[in-house]
Amino acid sequence: MSSLCVSVLDLVGMKPGEAAGQAIARTVETAQHVEQLGYVRYWLAEHHSIAGLACSATSVLIGHVAQQTSTIRVGSGGVMLPNHAPLVVAEQFGTLASIYPNRIDLGLGRAPGSDQPTMRAMRRDVRTTGDDFPELVAEVQQYLGAPRPGQIVHAIPGEGTRVPITLLGSSGFSAQLAGQMGLPFAFAAHFAPQYAQQAMELYRSNFRPSEWLDKPYAMAGLPVLAADTEAQAKRLLTTPQQRFLSLVRNQAVELKPPVDSMDDLWNTGEREAVEARLALAVVGDAAAVQARLQRIADWLGLDEILAVTDTFEQADRLRSYEILADVAKGIAVREAVAA
Repeated sequence: MSSLCVSVLDLVGMKPGEAAGQAIARTVETAQHVEQLGYVRYWLAEHHSIAGLACSATSVLIGHVAQQTSTIRVGSGGVMLPNHAPLVVAEQFGTLASIYPNRIDLGLGRAPGSDQPTMRAMRRDVRTTGDDFPELVAEVQQYLGAPRPGQIVHAIPGEGTRVPITLLGSSGFSAQLAGQMGLPFAFAAHFAPQYAQQAMELYRSNFRPSEWLDKPYAMAGLPVLAADTEAQAKRLLTTPQQRFLSLVRNQAVELKPPVDSMDDLWNTGEREAVEARLALAVVGDAAAVQARLQRIADWLGLDEILAVTDTFEQADRLRSYEILADVAKGIAVREAVAA
């Protein structure tokens, strides 16, 4: 029986008043650290016009991280495909795959990940519903595959690179599509945990073997905060709690120092909203993290997790990934079980 694979999803969080370059430098340090720990992949998100996140130019960040690492896979978690022309995505990731062979992943998402003014600024039709996502994915696949007879437009670099594609989602649409296309699926349980079980069931029930996979490969983004003691971990949790509180209030989502208690910072409604977002957070010492991750992995039938670890101090983040790498060796991959 195999062990649960562990990877990282990074939103490149910034501290108040911090230059983006400092946050990006932490990302590089983190990627180098988890590479040494044996993590499978390091994925970078795409967000636009959000104060506190430095992950708008995803493909640029991927190239930067790949250049300063050597073995870990680096990719997008994910490129929001409706924001981009499929040809441009294929060219960018084909170029990355040409520079860093067998190390680049292309995670594709259906949502724009931004508000209407930002969508207009990206020259995106704000009336688009995302219903054309299957056609857009197929177009990217075509550009990255072998040329077809009579094909006029080619992705160069890109053509023939067959960059591995994973579909990302926070609802059932992409889960069902990933199953039908025989692709890996990654669910955004780090901010939409309430839909996780339904999405994974849809993915498995719709799965059709393909040239990419002969059986489903299920991944999930999960908030993970591991520390040497339960008390330390619970205190570290207040940093992502403050981030989601800022999101609820439509404020900058910068990394804030942990606090002893959140009681004076939120009201009842805000607390419930934040706790709902973090319902699948994995928080605690090594034993608690291993036990909770095993339960979640069994429940959702996960093959791999993408750990989202937001801490104010970099040392706490690196330590959390060390603990996770150690305990993951004892987490078995099994078939999904009833909740």
